[in-house]
Amino acid sequence: MKVHKVGYSVIFKFFVLLLIVNIIIGLLLSGYVVLQYIIYGASLIFLVTVGLFFRVPKRPFEVDNDGTIICPADGKIVVIEEVEENEFFKDVRRQVSIFMSITNVHVNWYPINGLIKYVKYHPGRYLIASHPKSSEKNEQNTVVVGNKHGDVLFRQIAGYVARKIVSYAATDTTVERGDQVGIIKFGSRVDLFLPLDATIDVELNQKVTAGKTVIGRLAPAS
Repeated sequence: MKVHKVGYSVIFKFFVLLLIVNIIIGLLLSGYVVLQYIIYGASLIFLVTVGLFFRVPKRPFEVDNDGTIICPADGKIVVIEEVEENEFFKDVRRQVSIFMSITNVHVNWYPINGLIKYVKYHPGRYLIASHPKSSEKNEQNTVVVGNKHGDVLFRQIAGYVARKIVSYAATDTTVERGDQVGIIKFGSRVDLFLPLDATIDVELNQKVTAGKTVIGRLAPAS
């Protein structure tokens, strides 16, 4: 397991801040050794926790069928419903949403193999990511990937704690399932929009793992 490259600057900033704070505490509480060590220990735990936010585990993504949709993020399924998708498809799609808590891995991966047809970043608000309105109002980045089985739209959505979306997606680029889309700092949400004839293999409140859980399957190419 390694640390995502965008995490190094964040970890370093927290390290410098905690170092300064602990030096000041050491001077102010010179006569309270036990309290000093408690604060030092808490600072170390906090720094390690920040580092874990940016961990990048190795995931298999070993699926041969291009129609299989692999989970792009760790978390919990919070939405499965038919909705009007008005940004790209402009028709009814099946939405599957994954909420990532601050304890989940925050890296996101492409759910299918194919060609990137559309990428667009949207600035916005920072509602709690589990809230239904976060899909409409929060900062987000939309990507559409398609292959012979169909197109899948997915959105990285920032939440109340997450204030930065990093995406490497570029239009007219061919990607493989398991390539990194990017990362949402400190967790948030990923929405998938699938064709109505796609099968769904997950349930509400199910915990899912990127690279291992099958979200569903696109209909066979005609």
